[in-house]
Amino acid sequence: MKVGVVVFPGSNCDHDAWYAINNNLHGKAEFIWHESSDLSQVDAVLLPGGFSYGDYLRCGAIARFSPIMGAVGRFAADGGIVLGVCNGFQILVEAGLLPGALLRNRDLKFICREVGLRTETTNSPFTADLHQGQVLHLPIAHGEGRYFADERTLDELEGEDRVAFRYIDNPNGSLRDIAGILNRKRNVLGMMPHPERACDPLMGSTEGLGIFQSMLSAVAPVTR
Repeated sequence: MKVGVVVFPGSNCDHDAWYAINNNLHGKAEFIWHESSDLSQVDAVLLPGGFSYGDYLRCGAIARFSPIMGAVGRFAADGGIVLGVCNGFQILVEAGLLPGALLRNRDLKFICREVGLRTETTNSPFTADLHQGQVLHLPIAHGEGRYFADERTLDELEGEDRVAFRYIDNPNGSLRDIAGILNRKRNVLGMMPHPERACDPLMGSTEGLGIFQSMLSAVAPVTR
């Protein structure tokens, strides 16, 4: 399985994701520059964290118009696996691939610390190797991570089992403690915590590996 790690101007977790897949899981990842519009050589796409385009307008609002995002939209529509982490989640929301919005944190402060995350569903390519209710301890690093949506959307997410992860101790005021959500086809996941920063013993935790391992297991190896 080959994972395309998209690089925007301002991405800063792209190498973390690349390392987790290539070195910790012995998979195959390659960088894809945001000006590309070709995803024909990858089996999954990862939008990493960072500050795409400096977040000067609104987190993810400019990256949403990058040429690569048209390809990501088509890739997802065809059933391709897409993971957006932190800024990547914000970009997916801005692009309309996931519902809702990511607002300023409740206390209007940037938060950088470890949080507890409860696995709400294993019915997805991102959580299939986890256990229902499994608690992961992953770092967060964001100033605009408060998930918001109207009540109808929240009820739909709940009713369709599309809440992938919830915070155990909500750090940012996200509605219903939501930390990660799936699209209706269940092939797109956006989450604010950083699994790629918890994939190596030298980093103090390997609890993020299960998410990437689930992705690798979900797609049969393809010879390119």
